[in-house]
Amino acid sequence: MLLFLSQEPEARPGPPPPPPVAAAAAAAAGPVPAAGMSVCGEAVGAGSLPSELVVHIFSFLAGPDRLRASAACSHWRECLFYPALWPRLRLSLRVSPAERPRLEFLMRKCGWFVRELRVQFAADNYPSACPSPAAAVTGGAAGGGGCEGPVVVAAAAASAAEAGGAGEAPPPLCPRWLDLLRTYLELVLCVLSSVRNNRNLQKLSLFGDISILQQHGSISNTYLGKVDPDGKKIKQIQQLFEEILGNSRQLKWLSCGFMLQIVTPTSLASLSNPIANTMEHLSLLDNHIPGNTTLITAVELERFVNLRSLALDFCDFTAEMARVLADSNHVPLHRLSLLVHSVSIMHKSLDSMPEDENWKALTRNSTNLRVYIMAFDVKSDDMLRILKPSIPLERIHFDSYITCVSGAVVDLISRQYDKFLTHFILMNDVIDMSGFPDLSDNLNEDPLVLLAWRCTRLSLLAVHGYTVWAHNLIAIARLRGSDLKVLEVTEESIDFDQGELADQDVDPVHNLIEQVSLGLGRPWHAVMDIELLSVFTEPTRHFYREMQSFSEGI
Repeated sequence: MLLFLSQEPEARPGPPPPPPVAAAAAAAAGPVPAAGMSVCGEAVGAGSLPSELVVHIFSFLAGPDRLRASAACSHWRECLFYPALWPRLRLSLRVSPAERPRLEFLMRKCGWFVRELRVQFAADNYPSACPSPAAAVTGGAAGGGGCEGPVVVAAAAASAAEAGGAGEAPPPLCPRWLDLLRTYLELVLCVLSSVRNNRNLQKLSLFGDISILQQHGSISNTYLGKVDPDGKKIKQIQQLFEEILGNSRQLKWLSCGFMLQIVTPTSLASLSNPIANTMEHLSLLDNHIPGNTTLITAVELERFVNLRSLALDFCDFTAEMARVLADSNHVPLHRLSLLVHSVSIMHKSLDSMPEDENWKALTRNSTNLRVYIMAFDVKSDDMLRILKPSIPLERIHFDSYITCVSGAVVDLISRQYDKFLTHFILMNDVIDMSGFPDLSDNLNEDPLVLLAWRCTRLSLLAVHGYTVWAHNLIAIARLRGSDLKVLEVTEESIDFDQGELADQDVDPVHNLIEQVSLGLGRPWHAVMDIELLSVFTEPTRHFYREMQSFSEGI
């Protein structure tokens, strides 16, 4: 499905039908004579309105309604793609051949003038008839040979690599996966070629939700070798991306996340110094980069003196980068988003990460800096190394399939970041629902209760896959009250003491709902279906979405 969003990014077509053309015209420009009536002796209809008036009418309508209104006549269709009507274009594209003709038409019309382009390549149509690439490597361990989500597959692929699975026979190639990757490359080429000469482009944001092919380099290389044997398409994509950067004259926002082999370590060299000097946001994320290679170095970062928000893989954010950003010649940094991924830690190193003195220097220059961290399947020992006391941590999200977060990590967060923390998300995507880890094991106090007590700015708490005792959940609601705007706990994560279950006079579930609702000052219910969780989505997609809103909220 191709989605339009323009001046009103949140506007969506609602259930009622769009207003008739005549009604839209009346709302925008006052009474308009109906077709067949005469003005100065001449018949006037919708098709006779001046182009300027039609464009003015369109400016009051959301994108989907404009499309419907443009069906009135050929004259209105000609006015549909007037540049002033589409300063922003936000697209969510299924990686499907059916999208290509529509995408080509749209980009041919808007690509040369659009000022803000945000594209998400949403591979929600993963083939289910054959094994996923990573599942094939692990002999079907990721889910009985079926195609699991990227969370399961990435974890299984990482486990296989650590177990020495690289020496096994290469997996059989799935034709439908080859088609998916082939279509993805074609859609990317279509988007990039349409904006290559757009000098008005101010914001470019690209997200490739096919990270399932990126989590294990040898897998994606195997498929790429079949789809693009001589590498011409990948080279063309990389050249187009560099052309866009080189031709830009107003670019302020550049965000590229998990786009298979689009960004290279030399891509940013295409930006002229004046553009690099005025860039306000930079986001470069790609799990496919091998070894110790990074998409940006500390030396390259020195050109971006006006940067206000930055998003990188944590292993790429070095102590030297922190020193560059802390320099007095650099404007204060407001937002820093860091993705800590077990795959990156496995291939790279934490030895170059900023120490506490680097964070202190950075926060002295950037007093309003706030940090967002997402950790995927990261060992607790590594997290204890990463979480330096002077990080102004506002949001943290743990998502895991193999490695669970320890109570010691949660306790450390509540003690070190009590003045900053607003968002705390704890997700454990386990397959076996029979027993969840209990953070309060062998501890006098529950770490989540202490988190709610110490972190007075906490406004969002979401938990799935960890045991949350009913009495502790009630305590959390009472401690934070109405200031806790979001409290989401899945039903299967909640457990009750034997005493609560033995009391025949009180329904423990009803009592829990009642007490938590009283504590929060609003009706509350446990989340019955994990897919209803506001944070439930593929981890890289969630990180990219949250990073965008976090960075835009300066």
